[in-house]
Amino acid sequence: VQLQASGGGSVQAGGSLRLSCAASGGTFGRYVMGWFRRPPGKEREFVGAIGRIKWSGGNTNYADSVKGRFTISRDNGKNMVYLQMNSLKPEDTAVYYCAASDRDSGYYTEPQDYDYWGQGTLVTVSS
Repeated sequence: VQLQASGGGSVQAGGSLRLSCAASGGTFGRYVMGWFRRPPGKEREFVGAIGRIKWSGGNTNYADSVKGRFTISRDNGKNMVYLQMNSLKPEDTAVYYCAASDRDSGYYTEPQDYDYWGQGTLVTVSS
């Protein structure tokens, strides 16, 4: 499956952005979809994930740092996954990546849990 992330940009602290990730070339509903980010000078870190609708009802899991501010959703009919980011903070500044996992088990919180990656989209939050 190929992934294409979009929607990044510059925003002031407290603002909102919605990232989109378009999937093609695979059976989208079979994948657990995740979002990761790489802040400047840091390692890639988990943001959140959303499960397969059929097996898990599309349950979600978030990093503590974004819980209550970010929301992941998916539209299997459009092969899309979204990351709605509200109450943005300067520390949310990062390149954001969407990822897809074809694995049947795991916590889906580590990069190695995922098989396919998009190219990344930059989010810059100014204070």
